[in-house]
Amino acid sequence: MNLTGLVAVSGKPGLHKLIGQNKSGFILESLDELKTKTIVSISTSKLASLEDITVYGEDEDLKLKDVFEKMKTAAKVPDAKVDGKELRKFFFEVAPDHDEVKVYSSDIKKIVNWFHILKDMPLFSEAEEVKEEGAEEKLEAKAIKVSPLKAAKPKNEKAPSAKNVAVKKAGSKKNP
Repeated sequence: MNLTGLVAVSGKPGLHKLIGQNKSGFILESLDELKTKTIVSISTSKLASLEDITVYGEDEDLKLKDVFEKMKTAAKVPDAKVDGKELRKFFFEVAPDHDEVKVYSSDIKKIVNWFHILKDMPLFSEAEEVKEEGAEEKLEAKAIKVSPLKAAKPKNEKAPSAKNVAVKKAGSKKNP
């Protein structure tokens, strides 16, 4: 499962794909049928990357990606609009070590809703990109041809004229 580039935006429903960035914010595309593009301000909105989101656990936090993997293999995933008790019961099946006190039913609804958005997308079944450890070393090992620096040409500077330079004469006073 590849969740790279998918974000949740505070104050906006659904999920978005991060397309780019400009000087005023991030350019996002919604993951619904409309594929609307919006610009979200850096100063007013908070972005949460799905690959970085974790769920509170009793011993250690659970990654959202792992919860999605278990939800994918579950027999039936309930709709996000069902009763909170049913959602909690389902969530105990897919994430039995989650902290019942810290994980609210609204969080579970949000996770189930995100799952329903992502389940039919090709990136949901796509393998995650694995970075090679030696890739950086290979880039450094490549010879980079650098052209020698050329000597800087002197700029044509004009000699200072009387208009440009203020000259103070010693002992001179203006006559009234």
